Amino acid sequence: MLALSTSCRYFLYRSPTDMRYGIYSLAGLVRNELGFDPSSGDVFVFLGKRLNQIRLLQWDRDGFAMYIKKLEQGTFEWPKSENIAITSHQLTLLLQGVMLDSVRLRKRYQHTNQVIKISSKTA
Repeated sequence: MLALSTSCRYFLYRSPTDMRYGIYSLAGLVRNELGFDPSSGDVFVFLGKRLNQIRLLQWDRDGFAMYIKKLEQGTFEWPKSENIAITSHQLTLLLQGVMLDSVRLRKRYQHTNQVIKISSKTA
């Protein structure tokens, strides 16, 4: 089951994808075009040419899971960033139809994983 969380990584395939592709064709794009292991547990996001369909591919412990959403009206928005990594929050907004350009996030504290070196003093 797909649950969008910050503990997972999300990658957007930057080219329009043929929405007739199945699990193994999408996994082939992940491996050959993006250079990632499709069975890593990461979520890979594919948008169709008409931008009215989105597919998410994820390895789920014992097999692939593919989630499809096809809009009856309207389109999804391509994120403007050229980066293929997106956050779970960006993906949620994308799936809900929020225009990403108009979203302004307030500043929040962000913990950095800094390694503190403790020097050993010899007496």
